[in-house]
Amino acid sequence: MRTWAIIHLDRFLRNFAAVRARIGPGRICVPVKADAYGHGALEIAKYSLQAGAFCLGVATAAEGAELRNGGITAPILLMSQPHPHEIPAIAAAGLTPFVSDSWFADALNEQAAAMKTRLPVHLKIDTGMGRIGCSAEEAPALARRIASCAALELAGTASHFAVSDSGDAQDIAYTKAQLARFNEAVAAIRGAGIDPGIVHAANSGAVLLHPDAWFDMVRPGILLYGYKSAEPPEPLIVEPVMEVRSVVTWIKKVKKGESISYGRTWSAPQDTFIAVLPAGYADGLPRLASGKWQAVIGGKTCPLVGRFSMDQCCADLGPETSARRWDEAVIFGGAAPDAAALAKAAGTIPYEITCNINKRVPRVYEE
Repeated sequence: MRTWAIIHLDRFLRNFAAVRARIGPGRICVPVKADAYGHGALEIAKYSLQAGAFCLGVATAAEGAELRNGGITAPILLMSQPHPHEIPAIAAAGLTPFVSDSWFADALNEQAAAMKTRLPVHLKIDTGMGRIGCSAEEAPALARRIASCAALELAGTASHFAVSDSGDAQDIAYTKAQLARFNEAVAAIRGAGIDPGIVHAANSGAVLLHPDAWFDMVRPGILLYGYKSAEPPEPLIVEPVMEVRSVVTWIKKVKKGESISYGRTWSAPQDTFIAVLPAGYADGLPRLASGKWQAVIGGKTCPLVGRFSMDQCCADLGPETSARRWDEAVIFGGAAPDAAALAKAAGTIPYEITCNINKRVPRVYEE
């Protein structure tokens, strides 16, 4: 293989166990949307369920259908608003969509009734995230609408936090206000004589910082893949699950003053050896990290120099090197800094780094 991603399943399971130990007996939903944040949805789904996850989370009907085709029978939450043409696929795969308005409830009910099935749904309340979801005031009426649909089951009620991973006083107050609105809405649903089902709101940040938001189920995403968006008062250890490696395909001697890669942004300050690695921005190595990152080759940290190109990048081995052609090079994770460090160099977040590792990069699963 030229460039590949090692998915350390043992680390994932330890991360899951750490979340379980933190929240106690409550349910855990494992988000596996975006191919499990780049880690491989089907494999992560299987290990999550074996570890005791209650359900999985996806963003599209196609992602849910892929899991069903892979043999997954557990509940699958569809957490984004689908297009109308996806409704038949939602019902066919038995997904559990978030419902934010009566139009969608009625459309799902009509489809499920036509297929002679009963579809579970979760009512979604926007308490301050500012995306999809009914208002807290509208929640009881929407719950009644769902309850009146013969082919639907109100299986849960959900919300999502905007700044739950922040320790800033204003952000903490904002999260507490969201939590209060959510509690009031759930109480109003119950006051209308309707069972809200599984109540859930906590993302990774809330798992770490807001125990009063755990309710019946939590939805930790990036936390399970090894990155903390905040530091909780009590220690919680998680390990990055993904490691990306490549190989040295070429080594050449470069004289002082000679330039490397597009734009001639880097020139050798001395006579040196340059290694070419078959990893570029098409593989997920962010171009914005050009000149700000490194690889570990033969146990030595070597700066990546020049601009990253679509399929290749270059490492400065130094004026003397023991590196050889076809040696392994660690891009991030393992012996190299992790995706959070690479994200910082590129001015982004670790979610984007792992999600952007291209499908052409094979995933190798290690237990």
